[in-house]
Amino acid sequence: MKKILGAFITGMALTGTAFADGLVAGDAQTGKAKSITCAACHGADGNSVNPAWPSLAGQNATYIVHQLQAFKGDPAKGVAPTRSEPLMLGQVMTLSDEDMRNLAVYFSELKPTARAVADPSVVDLGKRLYRGGDRDSKTSACMACHGPTGRGNPAADVPSVHGQYATYLATQLRNYASGARTSDGPTRVMRDIASTLSEDDIVAVASYMQGLQ
Repeated sequence: MKKILGAFITGMALTGTAFADGLVAGDAQTGKAKSITCAACHGADGNSVNPAWPSLAGQNATYIVHQLQAFKGDPAKGVAPTRSEPLMLGQVMTLSDEDMRNLAVYFSELKPTARAVADPSVVDLGKRLYRGGDRDSKTSACMACHGPTGRGNPAADVPSVHGQYATYLATQLRNYASGARTSDGPTRVMRDIASTLSEDDIVAVASYMQGLQ
Protein backbone atom coordinates (compact mmCIF):
# COMPACT_ATOMS: atom_id res chain seq x y z
CA MET A 1 0.00 0.00 0.00
CA LYS A 2 2.82 2.39 0.92
CA LYS A 3 4.58 1.64 -2.40
CA ILE A 4 1.39 2.32 -4.35
CA LEU A 5 0.80 5.59 -2.50
CA GLY A 6 4.42 6.62 -2.98
CA ALA A 7 4.25 5.93 -6.69
CA PHE A 8 1.03 7.93 -6.94
CA ILE A 9 2.53 10.94 -5.17
CA THR A 10 5.69 10.75 -7.30
CA GLY A 11 3.60 10.59 -10.45
CA MET A 12 1.63 13.63 -9.40
CA ALA A 13 4.81 15.57 -8.76
CA LEU A 14 6.30 14.64 -12.13
CA THR A 15 3.20 15.78 -14.00
CA GLY A 16 2.98 19.03 -12.04
CA THR A 17 -0.41 18.12 -10.64
CA ALA A 18 -1.21 19.42 -7.18
CA PHE A 19 -4.17 19.26 -4.84
CA ALA A 20 -5.23 22.83 -4.09
CA ASP A 21 -7.23 23.13 -0.86
CA GLY A 22 -6.45 19.44 -0.50
CA LEU A 23 -9.48 18.87 -2.70
CA VAL A 24 -8.91 20.00 -6.30
CA ALA A 25 -6.33 18.22 -8.47
CA GLY A 26 -4.86 20.40 -11.18
CA ASP A 27 -1.70 21.66 -12.84
CA ALA A 28 -0.93 25.28 -11.97
CA GLN A 29 1.44 25.78 -14.91
CA THR A 30 -1.13 24.56 -17.39
CA GLY A 31 -3.67 26.77 -15.68
CA LYS A 32 -1.35 29.75 -16.00
CA ALA A 33 -1.06 29.23 -19.74
CA LYS A 34 -4.85 28.96 -19.99
CA SER A 35 -5.38 32.09 -17.90
CA ILE A 36 -4.09 34.55 -20.50
CA THR A 37 -7.59 35.54 -21.57
CA CYS A 38 -8.72 35.73 -17.93
CA ALA A 39 -6.11 38.43 -17.24
CA ALA A 40 -8.03 41.04 -19.22
CA CYS A 41 -10.64 41.24 -16.47
CA HIS A 42 -9.14 39.49 -13.45
CA GLY A 43 -5.60 40.87 -13.71
CA ALA A 44 -2.32 39.32 -14.81
CA ASP A 45 -1.64 38.24 -11.22
CA GLY A 46 -5.26 37.38 -10.41
CA ASN A 47 -5.90 40.78 -8.80
CA SER A 48 -8.47 42.72 -10.78
CA VAL A 49 -7.96 46.44 -11.32
CA ASN A 50 -11.68 47.00 -11.93
CA PRO A 51 -13.80 46.91 -8.73
CA ALA A 52 -16.74 45.57 -10.71
CA TRP A 53 -14.83 42.36 -11.46
CA PRO A 54 -13.62 39.93 -8.80
CA SER A 55 -10.03 39.20 -7.92
CA LEU A 56 -9.28 35.48 -8.12
CA ALA A 57 -5.85 35.44 -6.49
CA GLY A 58 -5.92 33.27 -3.39
CA GLN A 59 -9.53 32.24 -3.92
CA ASN A 60 -10.43 28.71 -2.82
CA ALA A 61 -9.93 26.33 -5.74
CA THR A 62 -13.10 24.38 -4.99
CA TYR A 63 -15.13 27.56 -5.20
CA ILE A 64 -13.53 28.65 -8.49
CA VAL A 65 -14.32 25.29 -10.08
CA HIS A 66 -17.93 25.36 -8.93
CA GLN A 67 -18.46 28.92 -10.12
CA LEU A 68 -17.05 28.16 -13.56
CA GLN A 69 -19.46 25.23 -13.69
CA ALA A 70 -22.26 27.54 -12.57
CA PHE A 71 -21.53 29.93 -15.44
CA LYS A 72 -21.36 27.12 -17.98
CA GLY A 73 -24.03 24.73 -16.81
CA ASP A 74 -24.13 21.39 -18.64
CA PRO A 75 -25.80 21.81 -22.05
CA ALA A 76 -25.40 18.11 -22.84
CA LYS A 77 -27.47 17.21 -19.79
CA GLY A 78 -29.88 20.10 -20.07
CA VAL A 79 -28.51 21.75 -16.92
CA ALA A 80 -28.95 25.51 -17.15
CA PRO A 81 -26.34 27.94 -15.80
CA THR A 82 -27.03 29.30 -12.32
CA ARG A 83 -24.95 32.43 -12.88
CA SER A 84 -25.40 34.86 -15.75
CA GLU A 85 -22.69 37.18 -17.03
CA PRO A 86 -22.26 37.84 -20.78
CA LEU A 87 -18.50 38.37 -20.47
CA MET A 88 -18.09 35.01 -18.74
CA LEU A 89 -20.36 33.04 -21.04
CA GLY A 90 -18.00 33.23 -23.99
CA GLN A 91 -15.07 32.20 -21.82
CA VAL A 92 -16.50 29.17 -20.02
CA MET A 93 -18.17 27.48 -22.97
CA THR A 94 -14.82 26.26 -24.30
CA LEU A 95 -13.48 25.09 -20.92
CA SER A 96 -13.27 21.41 -20.10
CA ASP A 97 -13.52 20.12 -16.54
CA GLU A 98 -9.74 19.69 -16.57
CA ASP A 99 -9.28 23.30 -17.72
CA MET A 100 -11.42 24.47 -14.83
CA ARG A 101 -9.39 22.51 -12.29
CA ASN A 102 -6.08 23.75 -13.70
CA LEU A 103 -7.25 27.37 -13.65
CA ALA A 104 -8.59 26.97 -10.13
CA VAL A 105 -5.31 25.58 -8.81
CA TYR A 106 -3.33 28.32 -10.54
CA PHE A 107 -5.40 31.21 -9.19
CA SER A 108 -5.62 29.72 -5.70
CA GLU A 109 -1.82 29.81 -5.43
CA LEU A 110 -1.52 33.52 -6.30
CA LYS A 111 -1.17 36.16 -3.60
CA PRO A 112 -4.23 38.40 -3.10
CA THR A 113 -3.80 42.14 -2.74
CA ALA A 114 -4.63 43.48 0.73
CA ARG A 115 -7.14 46.33 0.66
CA ALA A 116 -8.52 48.80 3.15
CA VAL A 117 -12.15 49.12 4.17
CA ALA A 118 -13.97 50.78 1.29
CA ASP A 119 -15.92 53.31 3.40
CA PRO A 120 -14.73 53.90 6.97
CA SER A 121 -17.96 55.75 7.81
CA VAL A 122 -19.96 52.50 7.70
CA VAL A 123 -17.36 50.17 9.16
CA ASP A 124 -19.14 49.79 12.51
CA LEU A 125 -22.36 48.60 10.90
CA GLY A 126 -20.46 46.35 8.50
CA LYS A 127 -18.43 44.80 11.29
CA ARG A 128 -21.52 44.20 13.43
CA LEU A 129 -23.36 42.46 10.59
CA TYR A 130 -20.36 40.40 9.51
CA ARG A 131 -19.44 39.23 12.98
CA GLY A 132 -22.79 39.04 14.73
CA GLY A 133 -25.61 39.37 12.21
CA ASP A 134 -28.80 41.15 13.20
CA ARG A 135 -31.37 39.60 15.53
CA ASP A 136 -34.18 41.97 14.54
CA SER A 137 -33.96 41.22 10.82
CA LYS A 138 -32.93 37.60 11.46
CA THR A 139 -29.72 38.12 9.49
CA SER A 140 -27.11 35.44 10.11
CA ALA A 141 -23.52 36.45 10.81
CA CYS A 142 -21.33 36.24 7.71
CA MET A 143 -18.47 35.09 9.93
CA ALA A 144 -20.28 31.83 10.66
CA CYS A 145 -19.44 30.55 7.18
CA HIS A 146 -16.73 32.85 5.82
CA GLY A 147 -14.66 32.90 9.03
CA PRO A 148 -13.38 35.78 11.18
CA THR A 149 -10.83 36.86 8.56
CA GLY A 150 -12.95 36.05 5.52
CA ARG A 151 -10.90 33.06 4.30
CA GLY A 152 -13.97 30.92 3.70
CA ASN A 153 -14.14 27.13 3.87
CA PRO A 154 -13.02 25.13 0.81
CA ALA A 155 -14.51 21.87 2.06
CA ALA A 156 -17.93 23.51 2.37
CA ASP A 157 -17.58 25.44 -0.92
CA VAL A 158 -17.55 28.76 0.95
CA PRO A 159 -15.49 31.44 -0.83
CA SER A 160 -12.80 33.68 0.52
CA VAL A 161 -14.13 37.25 0.72
CA HIS A 162 -11.29 39.10 2.41
CA GLY A 163 -9.81 41.86 0.27
CA GLN A 164 -12.47 41.37 -2.40
CA TYR A 165 -13.76 44.58 -3.94
CA ALA A 166 -16.74 46.02 -2.08
CA THR A 167 -18.36 47.01 -5.38
CA TYR A 168 -18.30 43.41 -6.59
CA LEU A 169 -19.43 41.98 -3.26
CA ALA A 170 -22.35 44.39 -3.02
CA THR A 171 -23.47 43.48 -6.54
CA GLN A 172 -23.45 39.78 -5.69
CA LEU A 173 -25.43 40.34 -2.50
CA ARG A 174 -28.02 42.29 -4.49
CA ASN A 175 -28.15 39.51 -7.08
CA TYR A 176 -28.70 36.90 -4.39
CA ALA A 177 -31.37 39.05 -2.74
CA SER A 178 -33.28 39.47 -6.00
CA GLY A 179 -32.87 35.86 -7.04
CA ALA A 180 -30.84 36.82 -10.11
CA ARG A 181 -28.04 34.61 -8.80
CA THR A 182 -28.92 31.08 -7.69
CA SER A 183 -25.52 29.41 -7.47
CA ASP A 184 -26.03 28.77 -3.75
CA GLY A 185 -28.04 25.72 -4.84
CA PRO A 186 -30.89 24.05 -3.01
CA THR A 187 -29.78 25.36 0.38
CA ARG A 188 -30.57 28.93 -0.74
CA VAL A 189 -28.34 30.07 2.09
CA MET A 190 -27.05 33.20 0.38
CA ARG A 191 -30.42 34.13 -1.11
CA ASP A 192 -32.10 33.78 2.26
CA ILE A 193 -29.47 35.84 4.08
CA ALA A 194 -29.12 38.54 1.41
CA SER A 195 -32.87 39.04 1.28
CA THR A 196 -32.82 40.18 4.93
CA LEU A 197 -30.31 42.95 4.21
CA SER A 198 -31.23 46.55 3.45
CA GLU A 199 -29.27 48.50 0.86
CA ASP A 200 -27.41 50.25 3.67
CA ASP A 201 -26.58 46.86 5.18
CA ILE A 202 -25.25 45.58 1.87
CA VAL A 203 -23.01 48.60 1.33
CA ALA A 204 -21.69 48.43 4.89
CA VAL A 205 -20.91 44.72 5.07
CA ALA A 206 -19.36 44.71 1.58
CA SER A 207 -17.15 47.63 2.60
CA TYR A 208 -16.08 45.79 5.75
CA MET A 209 -15.25 42.58 3.87
CA GLN A 210 -13.00 44.47 1.47
CA GLY A 211 -10.82 45.45 4.42
CA LEU A 212 -10.56 42.00 6.02
CA GLN A 213 -6.98 40.78 6.30
